[in-house]
Amino acid sequence: MDKIYDVAIIGGGPGGLAAGLYASRGRMSAVIIEKGKWGGQAATTEELENYPGSIEHPTGPSLTARMKSQAEAFGTEFIKDEVVGFDLSDKVKVLKLKEGEIKAKSIIIASGAQHVNLGAPGEDDFRGKGVSYCATCDADFFAELEVVVVGGGDAAVEEALYLTKFADKVSIVHRRNEFRAAKSIVEKALDNEKIQIIWDSVVEEIYGDGIVEGVKLKNVKTGEITDYRTDGVFVFVGTKPVSEFAKGIVDMDEKGYIIADAEMKTSAEGIFAAGDVRVTPLRQVITAAADGAVAAISAEKYIERTFNK
Repeated sequence: MDKIYDVAIIGGGPGGLAAGLYASRGRMSAVIIEKGKWGGQAATTEELENYPGSIEHPTGPSLTARMKSQAEAFGTEFIKDEVVGFDLSDKVKVLKLKEGEIKAKSIIIASGAQHVNLGAPGEDDFRGKGVSYCATCDADFFAELEVVVVGGGDAAVEEALYLTKFADKVSIVHRRNEFRAAKSIVEKALDNEKIQIIWDSVVEEIYGDGIVEGVKLKNVKTGEITDYRTDGVFVFVGTKPVSEFAKGIVDMDEKGYIIADAEMKTSAEGIFAAGDVRVTPLRQVITAAADGAVAAISAEKYIERTFNK
């Protein structure tokens, strides 16, 4: 007889790992399905100093590895596979994987979001060594240094303003000659003496020796390439949720982020969302973990109400 899990969790980042821990501690059978790296985006973060209670010199890989071990110790199971579809015709839900299928009474989608990369040479080499995608996470490492922010939307300009609290100089590199950000935010940036705007330019290369030391900038109008010294590069050219597999299953916003309420309930009965994949004002390890805990408790209540009448 096929095993029926109480909860199937899609995504092995902080949100999914926290959901697995809370579900297993609540005496529910839980399985986490992850197609990529355990720990998600957090596992690619070299330093993680803003997670409360972290040990000295914490790293993303070490923190998420402890999260996985803790969930595993309470009985959470782990499967390396990818969800490609669903059968929701019955109370017991079927998750179709590339390698078989899983049955579960409830589902938690914690598949996260991906930063849109520049695609410039050196970007991957210096990720976590001067290249960042989160000012809230990493601004403190650049106190009294000079940084470059790449992008021209609300996120780029807002994060540039945040970085001025730490860095001595913030240069915004934008491929156009005007921002796409809200006028009120742009005005604040233009009035900030720490911010310099480099218009009509793109980052062609990020270089350094162990850590970021500079970028090569290309003027899109003249084609001229110049060296620009900097201590860090913050990339804000967009994010995209990992939610394609759930389209038509749960309601999403125009960008593909899953809409969920305070209890992490989605529009589909018995399906919950947690972490960066959902509509949320902050995408951090701590908020993803909190979402995962709430989703697991909500799933438990749903199972009790639906299956244990």
